[in-house]
Formats: sequence, structure tokens, C-alpha cells
Amino acid sequence: MILLYRLFYLPAFLFALPYYVFRMWRRGGYGKDLQHRFGRFTQPPPAKEGNIRVWIQAVSVGEVLAVGPLIEALQVYGRYEIVLTTTTSTGYAEARKRYGDKILATGIFPLDFWPASICAWGRIKPDAIVLTESELWPEHLHQSKVRSVPAFLVNARLSDRSFARYQKVPHLPARLFQKFTAIFPASATDSHRLGQLGASNEQIQEFGSIKLDVPAPPLLSESARHSLLVSLGFSTDEKPMPPLLLGSSTWPGEEAALIRITARLLKDGLDCRLLLVPRHAERGPELRRLLQGQNLSWHQRSCGEATSQDIIIHLADTTGELSQLTQLADICFVGKSLAPNSGGQSPIDAAGLGKPLLFGPHMSNFRDIAADLRANGAACEVSDEADLEAKLRSLLEDPARCGEMSRAARDWHSANRGSCARIARAIDEQFQRIGAA
Repeated sequence: MILLYRLFYLPAFLFALPYYVFRMWRRGGYGKDLQHRFGRFTQPPPAKEGNIRVWIQAVSVGEVLAVGPLIEALQVYGRYEIVLTTTTSTGYAEARKRYGDKILATGIFPLDFWPASICAWGRIKPDAIVLTESELWPEHLHQSKVRSVPAFLVNARLSDRSFARYQKVPHLPARLFQKFTAIFPASATDSHRLGQLGASNEQIQEFGSIKLDVPAPPLLSESARHSLLVSLGFSTDEKPMPPLLLGSSTWPGEEAALIRITARLLKDGLDCRLLLVPRHAERGPELRRLLQGQNLSWHQRSCGEATSQDIIIHLADTTGELSQLTQLADICFVGKSLAPNSGGQSPIDAAGLGKPLLFGPHMSNFRDIAADLRANGAACEVSDEADLEAKLRSLLEDPARCGEMSRAARDWHSANRGSCARIARAIDEQFQRIGAA
């Protein structure tokens, strides 16, 4: 299989190269340590005697943040040296900022083509590798297999789309899953799907999602909260702040729906404000045109602080601020969940901050989590724009229910933490068995 993959990879990569170059140019930041992508990783010092070097690959910012508690849980044992790589420029910047002085090395994951992969492996020399979520890199896994290096898949998940595709060629994922020493699914649904695709019961260890262990951001003080609201153009000292609706990590179509709903709520006397945080900040110009075509006052965060205190809609088209902005919200709508979008963005951080949650019916990437949140009274599912408006009206008219949902969200989040410590223990036990053998 690996020979066929190698023959396929190079022409496929060359065919897709213009698209990736365009994306790199559009998002920027890809020039930093570009040689890492070809395996020319800055070689770390030899591992200390008795230490275990673990190479963790996290795709982008979300995964880089998610593996933080796992890194800390491994370091508790005192013998793990961590090398962390990432794929995106934003992920790499976050990894350097967050872990630069806490782990052995950070870098960029090489192209999954044998010359680049062999070069990176020869420089990093890991004793174990960790992949996250749905990453199945055949060349990378092949290198671990031929070197007898244990491979672990952490927070493993399969979207509806990926699962359907793999079912058409079941022998392919089965052969890839067999290369892992252990697989830690993100949910019970993912565990079941992995088993259907060939992962064995001995490999699968269900400890829950590592994203629940990501520490909540420092809570804003009352003065900091007020200052941030003022910078958004929402708050004044003369009158109380109306309820703030947050569109969290929204996708096309969802912003327009939230704008229309806000206009109708205000027309009917339900005072509120709308804070839009699109999933991709580069959609700022597109959303600016959308806001120019409606009548409510608005401001765009990338243009600086608001000079007016009468803003109804604020477009936060910046990066790295969602956790702070979420703290300002009274009700949170989770994006990528209303048609035609599907998959859903993560509701975990907002739940940890105790926000009443609303999301559409298309939360397949977080199916079990969304179901748990609904079952625990922390979230409501909406079917479409009309249903979203009805649910928002109901919550705005019932502050007591918002309080109940807020407490339920915090309780759910607290009760489901601890997976990273359990995964680190399982990895350490695996190396104890290797040492005993």
C-alpha cells in the first residue's frame, strides 16, 4: 500500500500546489521555517538517558491548544521530551508562543512524502508519535512501523463525510488503524465508527475529548469587561447594557440570519445587541458588504475601536479573541450548524464559560457533545432561522431560564474533564510494558 501511496502522492501534490500556494499567500505567515515542510527540521539534542521523546502533531491553532493539557500530563512523569509540530502558519505561531520554553522543540510537520518524512524522522528521532483527531498520514505511520515506534491517535474522530468515504474502501482505513498502538476516540460515536472501520477492541480506549481539558481563559475583571464593551461600542455609563447575542465562529449565511433576527427583535421591542465572530477572519470584506446593505448601526473591529456608543452590531473580524469576546455574551449561537453549513464548531469553550447555547441541527463533528449539552439542559437545538428567532425570543423574555442553562453548562463541563491525565497514564503504561519486555 505504501508504494502505491508514494506513486500517487507526488502527482497529486503537484496538481494541488497552485491552490495551496494561493491559500498560503492569502493567509500569510508561511515563510517562517519553510524548510521544515521538506523535512529539514532543526535537529534537537540527543535524548537524555532514560527519557522518551514524543513527537506530537497538531494541525492548527485548535489542536495546538487542545494538546496543551496532554503535554502537561506527560511531563508530570518526568521522562518525556516533547517535540510539537503543526501544519498551519497560525498553529506554528501559537505553538512557539505557548510552548516555546516548555518543551524540547516546535516545528512544522513535513510533507507526507518519503524524502521529506525520512529526513524529519532522522533529525527528530522520536520514541513515540502522537497524531490528533482525523490525521492519518500513511508515510508518517509507515516510518513509525518500520522503526517499531509506538503510534497513538488522540481525540480520534470521524466526521459523517469521512466515515462515508472510508466505508467505500474499508481496507484502506483498516490498514492505517492497524499501525496505531492505541487509539483514544473523542466520543462514543467515534469509538463505534473506528471499530466498524477495522480498529480493534484492544486498540480503542475511550477516555473522552481532550478539548474539555483546555483551561478556560482568564476571566475578565469587571473593569476589563466594561472596557472591552466600550471598545466594541456597546456600553455606556448612563444606561445598562442590553443582552448581547454572540454568533460564535459563524459561516456563510449564518451572519445574515442573525442580522435579520436582531432587526426583527428590536422592531418588536426586545432590546439586544449582536456580536459576530466569523470562523475565518478573512471574510471581513464580504461581511462588511453585508452590513452596509442593512440599516442597523455597526462597526468592524479590524478598523479599530468604535468611536460611537450606539453600536447595534459589531463584526469582530480578528483572530485570537473569541475566548475573551465569549465572556461578554449572554446567549451564544454556535456556527457552522445551520444549512447549508454542516459539521458544527466547538461548543466546549462557551459551555465552560457558562453560556446558554443554541445551535442548528448540523453538529455532526460534535454530535455526542451536542446531545449531552441538550440532555443536561445547557443547550437548545434550532431547526432553521425561524426557530432560532423563536428560541432567542424565549430566552430574552426568560432570564431565569438563561441562568439555569448557564449553570447546567458549567456543571456539564466540570463533570467531563480529565481525559488527558487518563491518556497520559495509558501511554506511560505502554512504555512500562515495553521496558519490561
